[in-house]
Amino acid sequence: MQRWAKWILVAALAAPLAAADAQQPQAQAQAAPHAWLFGTWTGGIFPATDTEGAACNAQPTVVFTRDVVMRVSLLEVPYRQRLIETVSGDPNAVEFRLAPAAASVLPLGNRLPPDSAFGCANPNVLRVERRGPNEIVFPNCAEFPSPLKRCTTGN
Repeated sequence: MQRWAKWILVAALAAPLAAADAQQPQAQAQAAPHAWLFGTWTGGIFPATDTEGAACNAQPTVVFTRDVVMRVSLLEVPYRQRLIETVSGDPNAVEFRLAPAAASVLPLGNRLPPDSAFGCANPNVLRVERRGPNEIVFPNCAEFPSPLKRCTTGN
C-alpha cells in the first residue's frame, strides 16, 4: 500500500511539470510578432560601422522593445520614444502603428519635434523589413536611408 502512495505522490508532483511543458509551444506562438527586432540597432541615418561590443550598445541609433521604439535625436541628447499601439507582420517584415507623438509646448505654440518620427509618409506608421539575420531597413523613410545593423556582444 505504501508503494502505491509513493507513485501517486510522484505522479501528483510531475503533473504540473508536464502541463508546463505542454504549454510552452502555445507560449511561443503568443510571442510578439516583432520579437526578432528586440534589442539595439546602429546605422540607418549613416551607414553602420562598428556593430560589436560596448561602443555600439552604448549609443545605438534605434532600440526596439515590446512596447516602445526609441530613436536617436540629432538635435537633443534624449532618445525620441514612440509607444507601439499595434504590430502586424511576418518573419521578415513588420508594420508598427505608433501612438501619436505628443507636441512640445513652445513659446510660439505646440508643434511636433522635427525628428519625432522616422521620416516616413505617415509619422505614426513604421514598416521594418529584414534584409539579413542582423540587418534591417525602414523602406521609404527619408530620415533612415541606410540599413541598420544589430549591435552584438562581439564574443
